[in-house]
Amino acid sequence: MLEVILLGTGGMMPLPKRFLTSMYLEVEGTAIVIDCGEGTQVAMRRADCKMSRVELLLITHFHADHVSGLPGLLLSLANGGKTGKLIIAGPKGLRRIVEALTIICPGLPFELDIRELNVREPSVFEFGGKEDKSFNHANMPIFDVTALPLRHRTPCLGYFIELKRPPVFNPTKAKELEVPLELYRTLHSGETVTLPDGRVITTSMVTDGNRKPVKIGYSTDSAPFMQIADFAHEADLFICEGMYADDAMRERMEDKKHMLFSDAARLAKAANVKELWLTHFSPAELNPKDGLPNVRRLFANTVIPFDGYRKTLIK
Repeated sequence: MLEVILLGTGGMMPLPKRFLTSMYLEVEGTAIVIDCGEGTQVAMRRADCKMSRVELLLITHFHADHVSGLPGLLLSLANGGKTGKLIIAGPKGLRRIVEALTIICPGLPFELDIRELNVREPSVFEFGGKEDKSFNHANMPIFDVTALPLRHRTPCLGYFIELKRPPVFNPTKAKELEVPLELYRTLHSGETVTLPDGRVITTSMVTDGNRKPVKIGYSTDSAPFMQIADFAHEADLFICEGMYADDAMRERMEDKKHMLFSDAARLAKAANVKELWLTHFSPAELNPKDGLPNVRRLFANTVIPFDGYRKTLIK
């Protein structure tokens, strides 16, 4: 099961009823978090997220509403039972930021693996898989994470995550090959097995072809440009900034390198995504849902989420 939770929907500063924008994704006991502004760990607890399952933290940029909650989040992960290691990836300069913020939370029971990403060109890295023994569970899913440099007032990255799905297991094929039941799971995870009679059985012998990856796009704090749509192409879910519903705010947003609801909708349409969630609302945007009818004229499958909004993409 793959579940996505939008932990908060606010930009700039937390409000009494709106946490700062952050996302939690979990599949098969492995969780990824994007951004950690002030209070993110509280938003995670309200959404009943499992702290010990967070293995990767992606940081978009170093403005306070996206990173100042790091010490509290790390301490909450420790109190939640996390061990092993936590990968933290973000723009160049991340190590300096993490080292400064973690002065107040020394002695964490897990390793911090800090990875600085290119802020001039798109970059891709693979995350997960059973080969990395520093994680705590063997059958870890595999993700491709693409970082796209955005157009903000400071170096900023958008993230496009693809979950690689194993082929469909065919128990009939396994039965015909006289594979013992206890080896089904091993084969389904992609490993080769040797039967007692010496025959070697590969995954391809007991599956029915490849499945399309599940793709999630996440882009906040940027002026709109078409390369975002290129990278979000046919995403199952696209989470995108929309600071204001009113197009009269366009000049102000252009100056500050942010997006309007309509900008996000046009990108979603150009990318042919399945669903768009708007987020990162201005503190002055008190009732974002009022803008939903207009934005749906541009992209019909648009959602104005609330804090803790969730969706299961794979059951």
